[in-house]
Amino acid sequence: METSFTRLVGVRHPIVQTGMGWVAGPRLVSATAQAGALGVLASATMTLDQLRSAVREVKSRTDEPFGVNLRADAADAGDRVRIIVDEGVRVASFALAPSAELIAGLKEAGVVVIPSIGARRHAEKVAAWGADAVIVQGGEGGGHTGEVATTVLLPQVVDAVDVPVVAAGGFFDGRGLAAALAYGAAGVAMGTRFLLTSDSPVPEAVKARYLAATVRDVTVTRAVDGLPHRMLRTPLVDGLEDAGRVRALLRAARHAAGFRRLSGLTWRQMVRDGLALRHGKDLAWSQVLLAANTPMLLRSAMVEGRVEAGVMAAGQVAGVIDDLPSCAELVERIMKEAQDVLTALDRLATP
Repeated sequence: METSFTRLVGVRHPIVQTGMGWVAGPRLVSATAQAGALGVLASATMTLDQLRSAVREVKSRTDEPFGVNLRADAADAGDRVRIIVDEGVRVASFALAPSAELIAGLKEAGVVVIPSIGARRHAEKVAAWGADAVIVQGGEGGGHTGEVATTVLLPQVVDAVDVPVVAAGGFFDGRGLAAALAYGAAGVAMGTRFLLTSDSPVPEAVKARYLAATVRDVTVTRAVDGLPHRMLRTPLVDGLEDAGRVRALLRAARHAAGFRRLSGLTWRQMVRDGLALRHGKDLAWSQVLLAANTPMLLRSAMVEGRVEAGVMAAGQVAGVIDDLPSCAELVERIMKEAQDVLTALDRLATP
């Protein structure tokens, strides 16, 4: 299926596997790329050396295009961009809007720039700065999320910008892809659906917990880092919501120290990242410190398999997913379903 997005990035199918921290590593990304979709490495939880190694491992596994997801506000964002350019990565995606200067530098180096946005005005801004496409995530999406549903946000953005729009938040099958195309999108992006594949590195016990979840088990909380965060409801989440401020801050400080050791960041760099997170948001300093909870609590579940002690980011679709196909099987299934739906709709429109 050819769309403006597939032509832009050079993939066979209009599907994106999003850059999920601790999950979207070389194994998942290369499997996604081999299946004909766009796999995206999550770099925020990697050191610079780990990022370069991960990029090279993906390239050793596949010749297909793939991308790297970056935090535009990270203290070492420039170093990560240089790795992307040096290693010939096709796509740079961003969880937060990159600056006009950063977009221009990447485009000059031949890298396709695709920011993720959660509001129409943000899409208009990055498109005006030269972004090649945007990923639009509605409130159904996992991780940090907004309040506007995909079905409301997506048509607003499609009408507002002239670049390809990829829809995210609430997608897991071919019917969703067909619906997104009907809204005017050029593809869909999925995180939870790719997390729940046999190619995902997430421990089996954690996958089983996701598969057992119902839609009522997926919640949005501010208890982890002070920002709306969609995840599975667990005893840990309940405990964080019930914890007093002092206890929560002590826990956050401990996790911040642990993430600093794992990431290789200095305290100065972490403070700079905290300042960037606080910029433009009504966050107290205590909430900035709480943000250090996220990487380590995600790691507890996604790497160590500690369901009882970790955070399990999840889109609402976690409640309707019940199997673990390979990436190849998943992409093939989605494309067949989408084609069947589009064919049936075409018959309806035929007099």
